[in-house]
Amino acid sequence: MLGNLAKKIFGSANDRRLKTYRPRVDAINALEPELAALSDEALRARTETFRAELAAGKSLDDLLVPAFATVREAAKRAYGQRHFDVQLIGGMVLHEGSIAEMKTGEGKTLVATLACYLNALAGKGVHVVTVNDYLARRDSENMGRIYNFLGMNVGVIVHGIEDAERAQAYAADITYGTNNEFGFDYLRDNMKYELNQMVQRGHFFAVVDEVDSILVDEARTPLIISGPSDDKSDLYNSIDKLIPRLAPEDFELDEKQRSVNLTEDGNEKIEQLLREADLLTEGSLYEAVNVTLVHHVNQALRAHKLFQRDKDYIVRNDEVVIIDEFTGRMMPGR
Repeated sequence: MLGNLAKKIFGSANDRRLKTYRPRVDAINALEPELAALSDEALRARTETFRAELAAGKSLDDLLVPAFATVREAAKRAYGQRHFDVQLIGGMVLHEGSIAEMKTGEGKTLVATLACYLNALAGKGVHVVTVNDYLARRDSENMGRIYNFLGMNVGVIVHGIEDAERAQAYAADITYGTNNEFGFDYLRDNMKYELNQMVQRGHFFAVVDEVDSILVDEARTPLIISGPSDDKSDLYNSIDKLIPRLAPEDFELDEKQRSVNLTEDGNEKIEQLLREADLLTEGSLYEAVNVTLVHHVNQALRAHKLFQRDKDYIVRNDEVVIIDEFTGRMMPGR
């Protein structure tokens, strides 16, 4: 009872926090007539002015109000949209490194331009992390019009581009890409033998779109990278023919946990099948010498019992393409 009364009088903790942004929103709004009177060239020149002020000792927080006002004016001219006050607040929240929850249609993509521009002034690169290649391309093109208008360049990282293109995209002021591409590029950079072969140039500031999906849901799927392995296509094909001969009582399937394991009877049966196929020639299946066989049996069992074609994966141009279980989108290269 008292809690509800206090909330009505003083507002929730979130309401009180939002009120602290109001003075800076008012200051940004106060600059709008002055910036609207500037020519395109004069507005663009503000970027170099901000960078000079940073070099002279000012902080990004010191530049937040004039920088946000500049982005708002540039968006009106280059993109035909004006940031609302609530979007200015969203940009401030992102700049602080916090999560800004916004409903569909509230202009999250436009909100990100405020924090991205401000932090890109430092010259250390800004990453915008999206959930798929389509959004990365679309947002880099649409929002790139605002950044380009203000004298900044934009890069985009998508599946299938070469290292030289990746390095060029990472060298841009603002780089759009998917969480998987950024993650795999980081892993690949750690496998390079020389610094000049690395494509990323550091990690200064990032805005993550659909943060709950990327940092919670997809965090369950590890990014694993490895070197080339021996071609064991024949072994895959040989074991693939054995799995359909297992009966339902030979394995335990847990679809919720996405796991499948052989039972004791299943282990004995698969050992017998492997011996008959001359694949198991030494000792039992789980001896160290047969570790490769165990791996192939487990992978074949998962492929047959856990994954359904046109649901968990599709076959396109004779290639298997995995389907993201959270978004339903294709994930080429995974």
